[in-house]
Amino acid sequence: MQTTSLRKGQNTGLLPAPVVLTVSVQGLAADVSALLLAADGRVRSDDDLVFYNHPAQDGVSIAGSAVTADLVCVPADVDRVVVVVSADPLQPGAVFTRAPFLSITQTGSPVVSFAAPDFTSGETVVVLAELYRRDAGWKIRAVGQGYASGLAGLATDYGVDVESEPATTSVPVPAPRRRNSGSAGPAVDLSKVERMAPGLLAPARQAGKALVDRAIANRRAAVYLILDHDWHMEEMYESFAVQAFAERVLALSANLDDDGTVPVVFSSGREPFLEEIRLDNYRGRIGQLHTQVDWGWGNVAEAMRRAVRHYQESGAADPAFIVTQVGDEPWAKAELRSLLQNTASLGVFWLFVGFGRGKLAFYKNLNASTSATFRNVAFYDASKNPGSVPDERFYAGLVDAFAAWLRR
Repeated sequence: MQTTSLRKGQNTGLLPAPVVLTVSVQGLAADVSALLLAADGRVRSDDDLVFYNHPAQDGVSIAGSAVTADLVCVPADVDRVVVVVSADPLQPGAVFTRAPFLSITQTGSPVVSFAAPDFTSGETVVVLAELYRRDAGWKIRAVGQGYASGLAGLATDYGVDVESEPATTSVPVPAPRRRNSGSAGPAVDLSKVERMAPGLLAPARQAGKALVDRAIANRRAAVYLILDHDWHMEEMYESFAVQAFAERVLALSANLDDDGTVPVVFSSGREPFLEEIRLDNYRGRIGQLHTQVDWGWGNVAEAMRRAVRHYQESGAADPAFIVTQVGDEPWAKAELRSLLQNTASLGVFWLFVGFGRGKLAFYKNLNASTSATFRNVAFYDASKNPGSVPDERFYAGLVDAFAAWLRR
């Protein structure tokens, strides 16, 4: 039978019928589980955790290493079904090195397979794939994201009570995380950066100084990063300019949100690719991710909608600071203006950062008109080579307008 292979981040449509997801793991005893998530990215109750001690729930069942989802029977309030593989907790110190292999079968359809890249950072949990609703149907996305942070913390983020089930081996998807509530707090301790990412300590301190100088050192925000993945940016990715830019944004985030994670959305195509860069995986991360994304036409508006949706689903109380890197003019200017207007009341601040060789007049002139200004939007020209901009000047450009917006 014909087999179609997915790469990490790719998706494909499914028939409205049972689908079987079979997991194969080499060299490690592992458990397979599934999580049913509502539209807010959290389980509706602890019953939405499907594993060996609770093998069926609302059309989703587990049998050994296979998850079966009868898509017709999944209730309408279930937005996603996440397939998770975790190292057997009875094997202390066991971690994934070779990635699990996934086979997806449906009667009447070609077999679909997915082999994630291998792991090198002591991952004990792998979010392998997710079934998700799209329009009136279902699709499956290859995720392949490994985590070294253990099971309980991830499960708690998605509303699963793991205290009464310490041996539970199922984990939720690495998507919307609950952020710190409130918009102010004590000064951020950068010891986590020093411990986990010492190479980012100097820029993190410089970013912190920029916040202190603008009287917002104790403010909190959820930082997002959108990256242009149009063809004209290829040179900037190959020269590691985009990687260096993402590292500086991560260093800034360490001062505004102590979870050490920045969601990253690649602006390419109609379904932007969302992943994350963290203090414990940032080295070479953008290079690893961007090769899994097709070069596209830079649909920045769709990428912006994806970031806003993620932020809203997280239930965050703090504002969102969405750093949107752009390398050329948008092709849907009216659509982008409408999106900016519609998000003005959502607690979202947009900073468009221009670098590369394209034209950026649209972004530079967003607030040039006295009749139509966006109070939650700013533009910073980081030049053709942002790596040549000293930290002090770079962070001033990043936070000046954001600080003024926060103070208002």
